[in-house]
Amino acid sequence: MDDRLVSPPPVPRRRRRGWGASLARWMFVIPAILFVLIFFGYPVVKNVTMSLQNYTTATFYTGEAPWVGFANYVSVVTNSLFSTTVVNTALFTIGSIALQFVIGLALALFFTRQFPLGGFLRSMLLLPWLLPLIASSAVWKWILDQDSGALNQFLGLFGIQPVPWLVSPSLALVAVIGVNIWLGIPFNTTILYSGLQAVPEELYEAASLDGAVGWRAFWHITWPSIRSVVSVVIVLGVVYTLKAVDIILGLTGGGPANSTQTLATWAYQKSFVEFAFGQGAAISNVLIVVSLVFAFVYLYLSRKEVDE
Repeated sequence: MDDRLVSPPPVPRRRRRGWGASLARWMFVIPAILFVLIFFGYPVVKNVTMSLQNYTTATFYTGEAPWVGFANYVSVVTNSLFSTTVVNTALFTIGSIALQFVIGLALALFFTRQFPLGGFLRSMLLLPWLLPLIASSAVWKWILDQDSGALNQFLGLFGIQPVPWLVSPSLALVAVIGVNIWLGIPFNTTILYSGLQAVPEELYEAASLDGAVGWRAFWHITWPSIRSVVSVVIVLGVVYTLKAVDIILGLTGGGPANSTQTLATWAYQKSFVEFAFGQGAAISNVLIVVSLVFAFVYLYLSRKEVDE
């Protein structure tokens, strides 16, 4: 019999359905992949490339950016300002995250109690988080002004001399940290409050029969139950604080005497004030690496908690 007259065996319907389901899944996934590659992948690759080039304003016209290798990184690390910005970044991040978390957790625990206007107060607490940061920094700059600021006028009622909050190298960083704490409290409170709401009330009732109330109940029931939420809050807070630029620029501009200059503001200054885009990209890549370290730590702790 001629082989050409023999029809091929039909494709099983189950296999065809499998291909169709797989194609449908990819149709939903591909747009997300393209979005990540275009708006996240390309900027990161471009930033790494710029950090290895002598990228200046002339490059935008000529298209020429000579390859300099790691010269930009060497210039940044050997700069006398590098150690100052690293220390300021560490103090700004640790101080902000620690107090944001402690105050946010205290408020979240407070709002778990049922009392009149509790919902209204929780919604009002979100206002600092909803305001544009540049607007918040302008208001706080007026409040902390040495001559006509509202805070110094209030302190003057008690005979206290005006405090140079934003113009003293020893106080400017403290003032900036304080403002950043105020901005971050709503985020911490909201996320931690949602975590507290998920803790079953039956656990507290059972623990109270064994005498575990107050601090003991918090340590043995509340804290283990919200530990995963706490890790999310801290990691996101660290990443957000590391890249904070607008609030510092709005309050002090990195001064006085670079006392509030962080890696993020220094990268901004290098790129958009001095137009040394290569060095600015190098500093940004340092921040990216630090942020990735915290992200990996969070993933490791999350996986460890799941395994346990």
